[in-house]
Amino acid sequence: MLLVHRYLFPAMWLSWAIYWWLMSRDVKPTVRRESPGSRLLHIVPLALAIGLLWRPNAPIPLLDARILPRAAWPFWIGAAVTLAGLLFSVAARAYLGRNWSGTVTLKQDHELVTGGPYRFVRHPIYTGLLLAFLGSGFARGDLGGVAAILLVLWALVRKLRMEERWMREQFGEAYVAYSRRVAALVPGLL
Repeated sequence: MLLVHRYLFPAMWLSWAIYWWLMSRDVKPTVRRESPGSRLLHIVPLALAIGLLWRPNAPIPLLDARILPRAAWPFWIGAAVTLAGLLFSVAARAYLGRNWSGTVTLKQDHELVTGGPYRFVRHPIYTGLLLAFLGSGFARGDLGGVAAILLVLWALVRKLRMEERWMREQFGEAYVAYSRRVAALVPGLL
C-alpha cells in the first residue's frame, strides 16, 4: 500500500504529461502568440504549485500544517478527484483537436469550439486542471496543498482572461453570445 501512496499521483500526472506532449505535435500553425514574459506569468505559479504538492517538506514550516487527518479517505478522494480532472482535461484537449496550444495563441483557420466539454464550460482544460490540482492538494491535506491550489487558480484565471479577450477580438458577437450561455470555469459559479 505504501507504494500506491508514493507513486499513484506521480503516475497519473506523468501519464497526463506524456499524452499532452504527444498530442502537442499535431496542431495548426500559429498566427498570434502571447509574449514569453506573459507565458512566464502562468508557468511560474504552476511550477511553484507543483513544487508545493510534490515536496516532502515545505520550505516554510507553516505550509506543513495539517488541515485534514493523515488517513486513507483524503488520499483516495483526492486521487479520484485528480483522475476525474485529468480525464476531463484530456477529453477537452481531444475535442479541441488541432486548435489547441499550450500558450495563448490564435491558430490559422481558428475555429470557435462550443461542443463536447465546451458546452459545459468555456475553458474545460483549465477546469480539469484546477480539479486535478484540487484533488492532489486535498490528498496532501496540508496548507501547502491549499497554497498550491490558490496559485493554480490565480495562474489559470489570469491566462483565461487573456484568452477571453483574444476570443472576443477573433469571434466577436459569436463569442460574446457563447460567454453569456456558458460559464468560464465552473457551471453556475464562474
